[in-house]
Amino acid sequence: MIQYANYINGEWQSSNSGKTYQSINPASINEVVGEVEYSLAEELDTAASYAKQARTDWEKLTGAARGQYLYKTADILESRLEEIAEIMTKEMGKTLPEAKGETARGVAILRYYAGEGLREEGDVIPSTDADALMLTKRAPIGVVGVITPWNFPVAIPIWKIAPALIYGNTVVFKPALEASVTAAKVIECFNEAGLPNGVVNMVNGEGEVIGQQIVDNPQINGITFTGSDKTGKIVGQGALNRGAKYQLEMGGKNPVIVTKDADIDLAVDATISGGLRSTGQKCTATSRVIIEESIYPTFTEKLLKKVKEITVGNGLHPDTWMGPSVSEKQLNTVLDYIEIGKNEGATLIHGGNRLMDNGLDQGFFVEPTIFENVTTDMRIAQEEIFGPVLALMKVKDLEEALTIANDVDFGLSASIFTTNIQKMLTFIDDMEAGMVRINAESAGVELQAPFGGMKKSSSHSREQGQAAKEFYTNIKTVFIKG
Repeated sequence: MIQYANYINGEWQSSNSGKTYQSINPASINEVVGEVEYSLAEELDTAASYAKQARTDWEKLTGAARGQYLYKTADILESRLEEIAEIMTKEMGKTLPEAKGETARGVAILRYYAGEGLREEGDVIPSTDADALMLTKRAPIGVVGVITPWNFPVAIPIWKIAPALIYGNTVVFKPALEASVTAAKVIECFNEAGLPNGVVNMVNGEGEVIGQQIVDNPQINGITFTGSDKTGKIVGQGALNRGAKYQLEMGGKNPVIVTKDADIDLAVDATISGGLRSTGQKCTATSRVIIEESIYPTFTEKLLKKVKEITVGNGLHPDTWMGPSVSEKQLNTVLDYIEIGKNEGATLIHGGNRLMDNGLDQGFFVEPTIFENVTTDMRIAQEEIFGPVLALMKVKDLEEALTIANDVDFGLSASIFTTNIQKMLTFIDDMEAGMVRINAESAGVELQAPFGGMKKSSSHSREQGQAAKEFYTNIKTVFIKG
């Protein structure tokens, strides 16, 4: 069994708590993937102190020099791709091809931000004084607290840590316990790349202790968080109270609209991929499918046929298309929402059960589930389930579809399937979401593009691409006169 301590000031340091967390395989609950330590608040404080000490020398390195550390980390991660992907599949359940793809994405993110070290960092601005030079430059915010979820245990930490580092910040990282072994594997790559002591630190533990300490610690200048709406509000309020910069990504209730002129087969395939891959455990996953009534019967028939072909099982098996929920708690959440949907009057037309046959009783498996006759006032049409549950909603036209699509508190991602250019343009303008996609699934996002949502999906900031610079740096205006 793999055992990990905290990573503080360039060393793996055991906690004084005396308590450990066992990360189990959600596909085979008797298998312990690894063990990490619960930490004490003072151990997070120690990590923050070392990060604060390290920031001055790290900031003084050139961007190119910081980039070389990221390039080296990328090479190490790439060399360990198979190993880390397998650990990810064992720890949180997604299929091995998905885990490999995510790890490869982590490599690409590191290389992208390594290149940022040689890109421009400011602008020259005309001054009203003919004898002066005025310009802007970027200054790092300092120590960044990174709080990440379990559903993308390689990609999300890296897309937060890599820009923090390239722009001259140091990091204190708290991963979700359910993905803590995978996170430790990522930190091993940074360690092997030889980053100076204190530049990257990782402290494991409960959100109520370690997460709260990141929020409250005066040595931490900025906090980047991905997780639930409820926890995100706590993080944002705590950061605001002490004047720390913060960035929140808090999920979605993402629609796909299928118009009568759509390529139905393409829309069906994208709905299944966007809604059910990774067991629906993506903040960009499709959860509402809004279909024009004239094609509703055809679309639904094709959708059901393909969903019935999905193989559910251990993500390490090559014939598995969908793995388990990450934990018993998450499985029960999904099953509870299925019961809520039934009680609200939605019609269950496929799935809805925990899978128990053929050894699946040893894991947290649930059937892909489809409801129809869903109305916008139902909880399954309003609340993020984070499971393989699709809600079908029938509409008469695009105008009604957009009204329903926007009638939620979230606004992260949305898709439309149509061959009509005017409908595409209307959707782009009228859809209240941070990412709108045409004839593509809702769950896609590219690392070089800004990522984030509207309404309650985010704090109105953006991650990834060069947009990340806005959070991880402050603008300094410089006026020079001889």
